[in-house]
Amino acid sequence: MTRCRALTALAGLLFGLLAVLLTPASPASAHAALLQSEPQSGAVLASSPGEVVLTFSEPVRVVPQKIQIIGPDGRRVEQGAPTVQGSQLHIPMKQTTERGSYLISFRVISADSHPVSGAIPFSIGAPSANAPTTATSGTQSDPLVTTLLGGARYLGYAGLVLVAGPALFLALLWPRRLSGRGPLRMVKVGVGLVGVSALAEQYLQAPYHAGTSVFGASAADLREVFNSQYGAAHLVRIGVIAALLVLLPAFANRPGTEDSRASWTDRALVAILAVVGLATWPISGHAAASSVPVVTTIADAAHLGAMAVWLGGLVMLFGFLLRRANARELAAILPVWSRWAMIAVSVLVVAGTVQALVSIGSLRGLYDTTYGRLLLVKVGLLALVLAAAWYSRRLTRRVAQPAAEEVDRADTVDGVDGVQPSRRLRRSVLVEVVGAVVVLGLTSALVQTTPARAALEQASRQENTTYNATLTTKLYSLQVQLEPKHTGANTIHLYAFSADGAALAVKEWKATAALPGQGIEPVDLPVLPVSENHAVAQAQLGQAGTWQLRFTLRTTEIDTATVIAEVPIT
Repeated sequence: MTRCRALTALAGLLFGLLAVLLTPASPASAHAALLQSEPQSGAVLASSPGEVVLTFSEPVRVVPQKIQIIGPDGRRVEQGAPTVQGSQLHIPMKQTTERGSYLISFRVISADSHPVSGAIPFSIGAPSANAPTTATSGTQSDPLVTTLLGGARYLGYAGLVLVAGPALFLALLWPRRLSGRGPLRMVKVGVGLVGVSALAEQYLQAPYHAGTSVFGASAADLREVFNSQYGAAHLVRIGVIAALLVLLPAFANRPGTEDSRASWTDRALVAILAVVGLATWPISGHAAASSVPVVTTIADAAHLGAMAVWLGGLVMLFGFLLRRANARELAAILPVWSRWAMIAVSVLVVAGTVQALVSIGSLRGLYDTTYGRLLLVKVGLLALVLAAAWYSRRLTRRVAQPAAEEVDRADTVDGVDGVQPSRRLRRSVLVEVVGAVVVLGLTSALVQTTPARAALEQASRQENTTYNATLTTKLYSLQVQLEPKHTGANTIHLYAFSADGAALAVKEWKATAALPGQGIEPVDLPVLPVSENHAVAQAQLGQAGTWQLRFTLRTTEIDTATVIAEVPIT
């Protein structure tokens, strides 16, 4: 290895290590969930609030120009820049006396680099006919950006496969007799794919965060990504790729020269760079934002490395060795590769199990979330690939044994016990490679999917902060929705329907709240009709306990009926 090449590789290594060590730690959760808002969704206020406060399940980052409050006339009424204090987002609001419907539109970035967006309606005085909608607030991600980002991640995984396994073969198992130009060219293609993927992800993350089109991200959006942990990880990956491009020529097989093998310093630098490069995947995704980030980061890196070695080795076997190596070479290579493959598969299964236990959290997460269902499909396909791998391992022994016995008689595996198993081995390896391509696609999809544990936590929080019930009388059916089920201000939505499920016009709404267990007598609640069958009530529930909410609806001049809801308030 020349001095220039060594210095360049060492510089890339130091840059990668420093960037990883200086990157701030992530919070211990993934995919932030909105816990509550002040004002609450659907609330009708008497006057304008001084600010809007959104509380999330974890600290978040603000997306510039994507936090806004839209008034009844479609104009923005927030005042000054929003600020984050811990897990709370504070949005200052202009003082206004304009009655009507308002919309809080937000887009923030959670710890695992995924955007979280939404819209919360509320009213001042009374709802207006032309209320702002989520369609005008621009909180959704562009489907094309999301698709391209998934494709870029897939290219990165594919490139990693073409680098890891082939480089390992070239360094330790490649026969001196054979030229290494073909495999080295494939490794370079893999390095290029990883580099292109990192650059594409780095750019696409900006419109993904901002919720804009592919070319709609601003300079501020790009700057936000580059200054984040996600951006730092991808810059490290690009630095590692640059260093590897310098070192890879040392792995080219040049028979008859002193440089026919990479020196130990080349191999050591490549190994260290490989570890640093692998770490950039988990620290920029779900793994670094889990409840146990150290465990999941190590497991994710091990999972990814084992996959790359195993699948990359299969590509080398199918594309080069099984066609070009002679009996002597196969007898020496196949048993070693078989052991490597077994170790890689074992690491793959163990690390994947650790990741699944942390990400899924419970049995329900496997079948009740998108992440869990995708994971089950991935595990099923991986099981089929492992079955093919088991068959390949058996064939490996049948190919290697005759080769070892006949190396003195022929240069290729011969006879029924040699040629046929060799052909079957190539077909079996091809099945493994094809199955792995599909598994990589599912892996790319999982990266963009909310982990099951986080999805279940969000659903659980929603259940714990919302009361839903349908109360029925002979006159009507009343749907009651109350949130946040905590002491203090609560918003109650009432929907009236007839026996056949049609919207029922209500002429008069009345509501009271009482806490018999604490001796609190019924108190009248202000009820504001929103439409013929929909009304909103505001309840100030100052103490914890089971509150008794009584609703009386008059549907005609003489027809009246009352229903009672028992609501636990914490």
